[in-house]
Amino acid sequence: MKKIVFPGLVAGVVLLIISYAGLYLSIQFFPKLVEEFYNPIFYPGEDRTLLYFIHPFVLSFALAWFWERFKEMFKGSFVVRGFELGIVYGVVATLPAMWITFSAINVSLSMVVTWFIYGLAQATLAGLIYAKMNP
Repeated sequence: MKKIVFPGLVAGVVLLIISYAGLYLSIQFFPKLVEEFYNPIFYPGEDRTLLYFIHPFVLSFALAWFWERFKEMFKGSFVVRGFELGIVYGVVATLPAMWITFSAINVSLSMVVTWFIYGLAQATLAGLIYAKMNP
């Protein structure tokens, strides 16, 4: 249990910081892309805003459990293992989610591609943390 909780908390904090920083950086560097978020479909109301900040922890604990369960299957240095976790998550979870999002919701391809890259980056960062803390 300790092998999941502590690395999960560390990864959650790191992902929250990266998520928050990414929000501000995207406003600075991709203002046209950020304008798409002014669509009312992306505003769930103030009562659900907290869910955005909890998401990194939900993801980090899910990936921590996955790591604990399947870490023996990942071979190589901690960097290779961390990147492999990111790729596995990207192909198994993020790609299908982005596919259905693009096909069902009126969002641009560039937005979906950035979400996909962001999902890969989150999982890879978490993977690096787990590979280092819980080899």
